[in-house]
Amino acid sequence: MHILVTGGAGYVGACLVPDLLLRGHKVTVLDLYLFGDDVLASVKGHPNLIEIKGDIRNKEVVQNALKGCDTVIHLACISNDPSFELDPVLGRSINLDAFEPLLELSKQEGVSRFIYASSSSVYGVKKESNVTEDMKLEPLTDYSKYKAECEEILIKHLDDNFTGVILRPATVCGYSPRQRLDVVVNILTNLGYNTGKVKIMGGKQLRPNIHIKDMVRAYCHVLDQPAEKVQGQIYNVGYENHSVESLGEIVRKLVSKEKEIHLVKEETDDNRSYHVSSEKIKKELGFTPKFTVEDAVEDLIRAFKKGDLPNSISGKEYSNIKTMNALDLK
Repeated sequence: MHILVTGGAGYVGACLVPDLLLRGHKVTVLDLYLFGDDVLASVKGHPNLIEIKGDIRNKEVVQNALKGCDTVIHLACISNDPSFELDPVLGRSINLDAFEPLLELSKQEGVSRFIYASSSSVYGVKKESNVTEDMKLEPLTDYSKYKAECEEILIKHLDDNFTGVILRPATVCGYSPRQRLDVVVNILTNLGYNTGKVKIMGGKQLRPNIHIKDMVRAYCHVLDQPAEKVQGQIYNVGYENHSVESLGEIVRKLVSKEKEIHLVKEETDDNRSYHVSSEKIKKELGFTPKFTVEDAVEDLIRAFKKGDLPNSISGKEYSNIKTMNALDLK
């Protein structure tokens, strides 16, 4: 395939793009490269890679990026609620307003398959013990509301020549060439290894997680499915639903092999808690994760030991919100 990966120089994209190339696909990346031009250094100059530094809100840039592509994996967005709330107008322009024009241009340029990265946050807070894809969406923030709206827009555009699939990832964790240290497992590991102290806010809240390697595997797995099997389908993609407290304990256990570490518990008013079921993608497509939260923590510890993540406590490049603050993106 010739695949356009929007946001291909982001946290997940930086792992997905090399994997797609390894599988023999041709890949075009469209990204602002806010976190540096060397994120895809491991595949720089690959004969099947085209890198375009550009804005997904620019129709001319998008149309150029789509040339020759038959598939789109749409990762580009202002990620997570704090980053989004920093500039809601910017967030809307990228996460929502640019979405339908991208779909229309994709169809116009002959794209036949579109995979959309939504979010498990579209469910809001649920009392049910297992959150499945058919449950009512009750997004609590603009970030998650726009994710839900984009799902509806995609479904509206589907036809016999245009297959759409929606993935609702859990919180991704683990090491990437474009590292994020502002998501829960990565935060705890960074603090534990580099300060010796992990602060647990609350503790009983459940958080669904997925290793970044499994997230990459999920996108590739969906690419391989026949169109009639996945047309209009929505899949949760997660693995382990740990409490924040148990995530802290996993980090403490693994980091303590290297150095002394202490857990500190504090109260929080953030009581979001949900247990996301990923049985549907297992049952219908045969996808099962291979990597654990422990694997993610160990990968990060190795990266810290090797010096691959310098200045990890204060470096703005590991935080979406710090980077956006510094760049003043509009």
